[in-house]
Amino acid sequence: MRLAPALLTLVLLAGCASDDRPSLVVYSPHGKEMLSDTELAFEALYPEINVQWIDMGGQDAYDRIRTEKANPTASIWWGGDGPTFSRAASEGLLEPYTPSWADAVPVAGRGADDAWLATFLTPEVLLFNSRTVPEGARPADWDDLLQPEWKDRIIIRYPLASSTMRTIWGALIMRQPSVEEGYRWLARLDMNTKTYTADPTQLYLKVAREEGDVSLWNMPDTYIQSEINGYPFAFSLPSSGTPVLHDGIAIVKGAPALDAARLFYEHVTSDSALVDQANRYYRIPARTDLDSLALPRWMRESDIRAMEVDWERLTTEGPAWMQYWDENIKGRGAEYLAAKSGN
Repeated sequence: MRLAPALLTLVLLAGCASDDRPSLVVYSPHGKEMLSDTELAFEALYPEINVQWIDMGGQDAYDRIRTEKANPTASIWWGGDGPTFSRAASEGLLEPYTPSWADAVPVAGRGADDAWLATFLTPEVLLFNSRTVPEGARPADWDDLLQPEWKDRIIIRYPLASSTMRTIWGALIMRQPSVEEGYRWLARLDMNTKTYTADPTQLYLKVAREEGDVSLWNMPDTYIQSEINGYPFAFSLPSSGTPVLHDGIAIVKGAPALDAARLFYEHVTSDSALVDQANRYYRIPARTDLDSLALPRWMRESDIRAMEVDWERLTTEGPAWMQYWDENIKGRGAEYLAAKSGN
């Protein structure tokens, strides 16, 4: 059963009505596995606080926080790309907070006045079904997805609701000589795309069921779905480079549980929590002061070629690019290219 976001919040909160502990509401795209374990670990340390998380895309979290500005529901926003956090900060939606480890994060992973800080570095990848896409036939770079053999085999998470996909879309536009040529590239990708899914769960199911067998997604979630949930997924790191998202955390301005929010913020970004998240949930810590030997071997040895991304430009121009794509290119890639070639 699908519920509207506002109704979903009411249902979740009502479900805990018998719990008279003060509530800490967290908006996060980090998935039920990691969020459930974090809730248990935090409540074991602070049994007087009732953690209630709502799993949603980073863009959806931003939209909700903006809508609720006058009367916030969430106290913590945990997960999403830096440009979306920066946009929220510029609109007065975030409460500046400098955690104890702030100096261990590079400038690129910190918002103005520490309105947000990066917790993870999230590389984007080419995800595929390892059963149906044999070695030697797997896409190795972004441009491979435009080839005829991938027609109607690509499944994509609807980008407007996802900070992961907004980052990928923006980076792919800026990868071209001009924005217009970026739109043309996305139109060619649209021609090979079978469908856009409403959420990550539908993406995983469709690729696993072989309704399509290739997608664009992030590395940690691909690992989780393969190693923890048993989906037949593998991935390629694009050979020309990939955007590496600064995955942030912030306290919501006017947080209804400010003291608890600060405790949660420090807890999920502590040394021990970050090492655990790295080993169990494939999250690459943004902090530079952790013991590298405590991190998994693959993380220490991965050769991730980071694409050069103008994050400030993505923050300011990205929303307009996404709106234009949604209104002119999504599901109409062939028509868009035909119209442009006729001009």
